[in-house]
Amino acid sequence: MLHSVGSPLLWGVFLTVVVVGLLLDLGLFRKSDRVVRSREALAWTIAWFSLAMLFALSVWLRIGSRSAVEFVTGYLIELALSVDNLFVFLMVFSFFRVPPAYQHRILVWGIIGALVMRAIFILAGAALISAFHWVLYVFGAFLIFTGGKILLQREEQQNPEHNLIFRVMRKLIRTTPEYHGARFAVRIEGRWYATPPLLVLMIIEATDLVFALDSIPAIFGVTTDAFIVYTSNIFAILGLRNLFFLLAAIMDKFRYLKIGLGLVLVFIGLKMVGSHYVKVATGWSLAVVVLLLGGSVLASILIKQRPR
Repeated sequence: MLHSVGSPLLWGVFLTVVVVGLLLDLGLFRKSDRVVRSREALAWTIAWFSLAMLFALSVWLRIGSRSAVEFVTGYLIELALSVDNLFVFLMVFSFFRVPPAYQHRILVWGIIGALVMRAIFILAGAALISAFHWVLYVFGAFLIFTGGKILLQREEQQNPEHNLIFRVMRKLIRTTPEYHGARFAVRIEGRWYATPPLLVLMIIEATDLVFALDSIPAIFGVTTDAFIVYTSNIFAILGLRNLFFLLAAIMDKFRYLKIGLGLVLVFIGLKMVGSHYVKVATGWSLAVVVLLLGGSVLASILIKQRPR
């Protein structure tokens, strides 16, 4: 049964951190476009991770160790799935040849849209689980299927032109191939045209919508506490922009990360499907998630890729 352990104080702390962090990190009041350097991205990545761990400590002190471990487990799963999302971001930016100075603004609005969509998905999932407990088994089966698909599929270079959002926008909306700064729309001879940054933003939002179909069921496999589900998910998303700029140059080196993600999804799915018969302690779930994700990253570093 779905429940929430979040007290008004913890909700207040969480919302304060989110609002202040967005204003400072995403630079909502900055009007100039700029390139985010690796040093700045690293500093903010460490800052967001530290804030997430401090929040986990406050959950431990206010609620208990079990909820804190559930938060950390959910946070790591969502963060790993978000890293997988970064591969798509990099491919889309490369395809549209988005100048580095414009990528910051696109990701700012992309993350804001992701925060809204995740909240809607979590509320919908919570309502379904509250009304129909068997939905957990459906989520579990879906995660097993998705994880197996990730493990079996071959690496393929996806073309953004095949994206449904891209094709619909090109047919229904007037577009211009030229960049007009980082503006999403421009008025030419009295008519409005969508610019490449708007197309990129819509593809990124559509991609996050698809990834949410995996990530939301995955976090419900860890806990059915609405407070833990929402906060762990949002903390993972908030550090996504800086993680992109930090990992963009070395992202292709984590070639075994998808295997780790696939195994994590299969593990969480099996845990959900078999929850009626076998109870897996939250601490063991965290250990398995860390082992699978850490092992995939370590394997990517240690195992040399054979030349093509």
